[in-house]
Amino acid sequence: MTAFDVRPVTEAERRSTFDLLGRSLHGNRVSDEDWARFGDSWPAAHKLGAFEAGVPIGITGSYDTEIAVPGGGVLPVAAVDGVGVRADRTRRGVLTALMAAQLTGLAARGIPLAVLHASEPTIYGRFGYGSAALGKTVRLARPAARLHERVPAGGDVRMLTPEEAVKEIPALYRRIGLYRAGMIGRPDRWWLFAHDRHVGRDGGHVVVVHSGPDGDDGFAVYDTISRRTLDSPDEGAVLKVRDLHAADPAARAALWRFLLSVDLVSGVHARHRPVDEPLAPMLTDHRHARTLDVEDDLWLRPVDVTTALAARTYRTAEPVVLAVTDRLLPANTGHYEAGPEGARRTDAAADLALDVDTLGMLYLGQWSATALAHTGRIEVRDPAAVARADELFTTVTAPWCGTLF
Repeated sequence: MTAFDVRPVTEAERRSTFDLLGRSLHGNRVSDEDWARFGDSWPAAHKLGAFEAGVPIGITGSYDTEIAVPGGGVLPVAAVDGVGVRADRTRRGVLTALMAAQLTGLAARGIPLAVLHASEPTIYGRFGYGSAALGKTVRLARPAARLHERVPAGGDVRMLTPEEAVKEIPALYRRIGLYRAGMIGRPDRWWLFAHDRHVGRDGGHVVVVHSGPDGDDGFAVYDTISRRTLDSPDEGAVLKVRDLHAADPAARAALWRFLLSVDLVSGVHARHRPVDEPLAPMLTDHRHARTLDVEDDLWLRPVDVTTALAARTYRTAEPVVLAVTDRLLPANTGHYEAGPEGARRTDAAADLALDVDTLGMLYLGQWSATALAHTGRIEVRDPAAVARADELFTTVTAPWCGTLF
């Protein structure tokens, strides 16, 4: 058994723990030049390392931001990123110790929710995370894909220079706002690493902005991937959409209209789009919008169940009482009543029983209580309560994160 200790990462250990993360994810060591440019996006704050004889063998980190919950409310959230264990120290309890210490620290700081994107979906359920929002991968064929004549048209789309893209898009994202449950805020450190290095002068991505009657109201970030080969020299390129947000359907349609108008491309490809984004009905022939995949996107972990349940709204149905079990944060274990008037802790008998990871799946409205009960994730104590829970927790619009971290 490996002897190690888990503790906060110091400022002097930022570079070594970042290199450890890169190796654990099969990446290259960061160059001195890149570290000078983007090292500030890897602060020591809220990072925990596992150390063996002073050498880092595991890392987990998070940054504080906010998340939209059903009903339009916003809660503080820890966005967990940068999780890795050195290849020769896996399966020795390192990750378990790191994740347990992280959750204990989040609870102590009063952070009610934690979210992450899972590199391997089988890992995080045992730490109380549930698959809370899905994303789809779509491919629109060019030039066959054309927007229907009734799709809203108007405004103007313009390209930004790299300098403009770095400066203007963060403010535009804040202006558009968190318009779906599951969307998260993007602090300065996120923009530095996840945006600037892609759209800056050496990044290669293209940024376009839509302007409507009230000014800028949407943007898209994409790069171009060549599909030309010796056997298919006329295949053209594919536009790969990295980021696309808009304040309303008209702005969103205008951005897709622009992407489909770019010459010398054979298609537009986008991953992690909302599962209910109506791309097919926008086209004259919906078969030219193909969904290639639907996969787990955002994973959510209630850290303070009372606060999390009270923050979201519920649709109209008789209340249900949930018996929640949380093995890592036992203070959460208990009974909770949720209904149109809100949610609270209660001593009433439970209608449904579930572990905290299943509550994470239910929380944003992606999964119905019926589906979770049919798969054994919810223990049904009152059969009539399942339909009530469906009505209470389901949302009209699918949850979506829309931010890679």
